[in-house]
Amino acid sequence: MAFFNNIFWHGIGIDLGTANTLIYVHDKGVVLREPSVVAVDENTNMVRWVGEEARAMIGRTPQGIKAIRPLKDGVIADLEHAKVMLRRFVERVTGAGGIKNPDMAIGVPSGVTSVERIAITAAAQNARASRIYLPEESMAAAIGASLPVVEPTGSMIVDIGGGTTEVAVISLSGIVVNESIRIAGDELTESIITYLKKVHSLAVGERTAEEIKFRLGSAFKTSDNERLDVRGLSLLNHVPRTITISRGEVRESMQEPLKAIVEAVKRTLERTPPELAADIFNRGIFITGGGALLSGLDELISHETEVPVFVADDPLSSVAIGTGKMLTDPMYRRVLEQCLSRKS
Repeated sequence: MAFFNNIFWHGIGIDLGTANTLIYVHDKGVVLREPSVVAVDENTNMVRWVGEEARAMIGRTPQGIKAIRPLKDGVIADLEHAKVMLRRFVERVTGAGGIKNPDMAIGVPSGVTSVERIAITAAAQNARASRIYLPEESMAAAIGASLPVVEPTGSMIVDIGGGTTEVAVISLSGIVVNESIRIAGDELTESIITYLKKVHSLAVGERTAEEIKFRLGSAFKTSDNERLDVRGLSLLNHVPRTITISRGEVRESMQEPLKAIVEAVKRTLERTPPELAADIFNRGIFITGGGALLSGLDELISHETEVPVFVADDPLSSVAIGTGKMLTDPMYRRVLEQCLSRKS
């Protein structure tokens, strides 16, 4: 118990996501929620802005400034810029509160390589972490969604982030079967961009595609009457052009990545031991992450698997909440001890 008393006030949970970074502090909840983006001065390679300020520049950067996403597919792709970004985010949280050299639990995809683990650990060290824990995102999401992960019963979580989809069956504080695919929210956005190019000869940027996904995106057939005017650049004559698209078109554009996500869920269910599978059929599948907010995704997965599917109460924050709970709740001690990456 002394171990937990020591870190109880000094640990922070981090969801270092491809799209967004969230930081959780005990007794305060999620205190930071920022896009995982940096704006870099191309002449000096210095990071000028991070988070929302940097994201606002995507597709609109002035000459000499470049907006960069340091993470791709759920892992660090640009270590130097990721180190600066994470350190600045942590300083925002720890500076005023006086938390020095906090222990950090950072969620990672289950398919992360040893090299990718080293990169995440290096970024945390640069942010002045003491002990560093790298729990799997699926476990963190399940804890954040208040699933009974320590009990001898099967719980199934599907965490759909920006870069990866994590599917896992959990029981007795451990992951029994899991699958990680690098198809998630970013691929849904990219599929809309590709569709508009191929079908409407219209080029749009990432932010426009994300707005389309947010306003018209759906995974399961609903009323297709809703439409949206979309402005972009014509690929035929290279002048601005406006088209009107329907909800049905947007759903059609996302079919391939949606199918990949559903198939990952099916494969995981097929590999689940019978006793745990029975628990899941009775209790249902829980989905978290930004992808969980896509209209009708729960219905699609339920229709394809014949298992009830529920969206977590706070799907966007589940991983951050779960990593924070691992550091502060003795119930998850066994889980946490398996995730130690570096000890000060």
